[in-house]
Amino acid sequence: MKIEFRLAQNLLDSIHKQLSLPHLFAAERVGFISCGVSELQNNSLLILGESYLPVADDDYINSPHYGALMGSPAIRKALQYSYKNHKAMFHVHRHEHKGTPHFSSIDLRESEKFIPDFWKVQPKMPHGIIVLSHDSMSGLCWYPNNNQTIPIKKFTLIKQSKSNARWIA
Repeated sequence: MKIEFRLAQNLLDSIHKQLSLPHLFAAERVGFISCGVSELQNNSLLILGESYLPVADDDYINSPHYGALMGSPAIRKALQYSYKNHKAMFHVHRHEHKGTPHFSSIDLRESEKFIPDFWKVQPKMPHGIIVLSHDSMSGLCWYPNNNQTIPIKKFTLIKQSKSNARWIA
């Protein structure tokens, strides 16, 4: 299966801005991107990032073992949003460098624990994880009834025209 993830440039900019904010004790910030999904021809899937849900300051757990550790309230809020709005959810965080980012072993281990919870509220939707760098991104998708993660091979940024407020690719 081929997966393309599209995201508006202004949404990506606001995600980067929020991920850059300092936290009282967490070394990094995290959040969720809610997404619409469309199946395309040729066994392809289009995922469209629609909105960003930052993890609230109070929903981080102070741990010296993680750059950021979400508590169960953070995941519960994302699950509730997914259920109420019928959206796929992609957890997102950033690694502080330029170039193609890669998931750490902790990123992979922890996401394997909580991503399947999203199938309890949206069982027909794909869900996943995105890691940003300062100029690139990588992603993995968990697709319903598929036991393996699928790498997201194509990312497309959509620019919004300021003069006529239309979406242009």
